[in-house]
Amino acid sequence: MRRALRGAARAWPWGGPGPERRPWRGRCRGRGRGGGSPAAVRPREGPPWRVLFFGTDAFARDTLRALGHARVNEEDQLIEKLEVVTLPSGSPKGLPVKNYAVQARLPVHEWPDVGSGEFDVGVVASFGRLLGEDLILRFPYGILNVHPSYLPRWRGPAPVIHTVLHGDTVTGVTIMQIKPKRFDVGPIIKQESIAVPPLCTAKDLEAILSKLGATVLLSVLKNLPDSLKNKRQQPKEGVTLAPKISAALRCVNWEEQTPEQILRLQRAVGCIMPLQTVWMDSTIKLLDLVDVHDHPALADQKLSGQEVLPGSLTYHKPSQTLLVRCKGGWVGVRAVILKRKLTASDFYNGYLHPWFQQNPQARPGACRFRTLKLQPKQRLQGEPELLLCNSVLSI
Repeated sequence: MRRALRGAARAWPWGGPGPERRPWRGRCRGRGRGGGSPAAVRPREGPPWRVLFFGTDAFARDTLRALGHARVNEEDQLIEKLEVVTLPSGSPKGLPVKNYAVQARLPVHEWPDVGSGEFDVGVVASFGRLLGEDLILRFPYGILNVHPSYLPRWRGPAPVIHTVLHGDTVTGVTIMQIKPKRFDVGPIIKQESIAVPPLCTAKDLEAILSKLGATVLLSVLKNLPDSLKNKRQQPKEGVTLAPKISAALRCVNWEEQTPEQILRLQRAVGCIMPLQTVWMDSTIKLLDLVDVHDHPALADQKLSGQEVLPGSLTYHKPSQTLLVRCKGGWVGVRAVILKRKLTASDFYNGYLHPWFQQNPQARPGACRFRTLKLQPKQRLQGEPELLLCNSVLSI
């Protein structure tokens, strides 16, 4: 075993005096706090590194996979030792990170257990838990976070969702150093920006950023001591927050949202959980929303020359599309879920057309979609809470 550094006055490679070191303890107690004291780990000057990885979802799995490949590359070995910490999961499918770790035969620990081995550096991606100072100080090079945004824009657990939701044209990945007690405020080690592809969904963008993040992380690890020397504090200007996405955000507001905003909402959130509205006191989920500007055949329906209430419906038979009035225009809907999945044609023939036949004297707008009013923390009965953590698109 390598001889431990002694004395609190010695400096660690990532800056500052090293604290008094005691043996590593393998369990973190308390919410977001590491138990025990810093480990007696002698810092290495270069690779191969001993890495403890913290993660949960598909974004994190791609980072873990890249670290795994770097471990088995004998010609240019970057990783010598790799273990995984993940969260408990009630899903029968399990978490992507744990599934990959088991497949790759990597040691897996379930938080708050972090194992008892010695490591040079920690890596976090989509973990969703605050890491305490005691835990961070166990790693001579600290803990690095792979964050899917160009910080300080979109700090928080759902940066990819908010990037798409707000129509950003540029995003990126940031490798930063973890600080205790707060998310996404640590110094930046390396960043890389990319253009957001047009009409990109959150799922599509997550897949792009997960590969980019893994690549940038490996470039940092290849020259870790120098990378840490060149780290910089995040700028105070341009900070935006990316809070968790709740079920309330899935409710289309026909009175307040424009076609562009609704279609962005579909690409940001609807690609994970369907958007929803109310029709005749029944909750309806909206599938396959389309921009009517891309369908010239719908123009005759839009230009009616009369004021139409938000949420009003009309069916365009040639394109088999429901047209829904919103603020400043129309959006198209090609499928819904009302008890079961229905095409727009099925919904019209089974529900809309019979209603109009039975109510020929109904006032305009009586048969329309209405905004479902949910409190920010409220969720629909029988539906899971929508938790989009660190890009993730997990539920």
